[in-house]
Amino acid sequence: MAKDTLFELSDAVIDTPAANSFAELSCSKQFRRRWPSVYEALQDGRPNRKSLMQLYCRNVNTEKRPILAGDHTAWPRPSAYTLRDRAVEHQPTPVPGNRPITLGHGYSTLVWVPENKGSWALPFLHERISSQETPFSVASQQLRSVQNQLPARVISLWDAEYGCATFLLATADIPADKVIRLRPNLSLAGAPGPYKGRGRYPVHGAKFKFKDPSTWHEPEHCFEAEDPDLGKIQVKIWKDLHLRKAAKCPTQVARLERLEHKGTRRFPKVIWVAWVGEEPPEPKHWWQYYLRRYPVEHWYRFAKQRLYWTLPMLSSPEQGERWSDLMPFITWELWLARPIGVDKPLPWQKKQTELTPGRVCQGMDDIFVRIGTPAQAPKPRGNAPGWTKGRQRVRRARFDIVKKGKQAVSAA
Repeated sequence: MAKDTLFELSDAVIDTPAANSFAELSCSKQFRRRWPSVYEALQDGRPNRKSLMQLYCRNVNTEKRPILAGDHTAWPRPSAYTLRDRAVEHQPTPVPGNRPITLGHGYSTLVWVPENKGSWALPFLHERISSQETPFSVASQQLRSVQNQLPARVISLWDAEYGCATFLLATADIPADKVIRLRPNLSLAGAPGPYKGRGRYPVHGAKFKFKDPSTWHEPEHCFEAEDPDLGKIQVKIWKDLHLRKAAKCPTQVARLERLEHKGTRRFPKVIWVAWVGEEPPEPKHWWQYYLRRYPVEHWYRFAKQRLYWTLPMLSSPEQGERWSDLMPFITWELWLARPIGVDKPLPWQKKQTELTPGRVCQGMDDIFVRIGTPAQAPKPRGNAPGWTKGRQRVRRARFDIVKKGKQAVSAA
């Protein structure tokens, strides 16, 4: 059955340290079927995404406020002319001067960050962004779904792309706080002044331009601190600011200036961070939550390089979604196996006391031997009948590339 094949396929991913093609996963000793079943499982299998998300939420530690992080990435398919619903997606390129775009499918992910330090990020949802959706609409739906399953109010972390009015308005009614990095060229507005007796009530106050210090009023907090990641920094925090198109979403803004280090791409010289929601639990140090956002980027790298997420060249978006639903399942399996895992480093690797996802993968063989598998053994059914004689072959349809906001253009 497809569900047994999907379960063995997830074990095969963990058991295979290197694979050059999707079919090679069938060579794992954890996969007891033949290679066509790898593709058949993604055609017939139907992972229950909602039930899995509810199961993940039940394993979240809610003694402290859960820290969630959201982001989106691309599954590049530039040569898949017969793949439906491809769009232009953002994809960083290492070649200077090249445009940071690719053709393929975008995926939005919401993860739980269980530790203050480390690379563990446990996804609740990892869903495709269709051409009719935006990263903001999918991310807001994911945050709403997860918050409804958790008893505690979460703190969600977002990159600068989500620091816009569209996302703030879409998540305004969700009982969750947001810590968002802001672009350094934004212009906000302060709290409106008193009513003057004529005309409408004021909505915006004085301008607050990030690049113009003359527009800054006296901050609520101003102090210096020593951070292990940023070094010595100066922190200034202002309250009662808002984006002009999201006046009903009051925001606290922190300006972090690194005093002893040069700026890098990850940590520029000056970083602007916003808190949107209720009063933060630590009024002077809430900006530190943002530094815990980076495990979601580690997870994307881990999923693409070790879990082979973008390896298969599947023929339909639905197959890609079913394969993508296994990525959170595998990650949670590794997390739950970490307490009983044994570090088995390669000859050139050092021993670790706190196992990373990759190290848990390396030691899963012993665990598989001890726990076995709930999947039923395959039942041979003979050779496939093959292509019917006389049946004509039809070329697969080609689909246009979807440019969001514009008419579709030909992919040829």
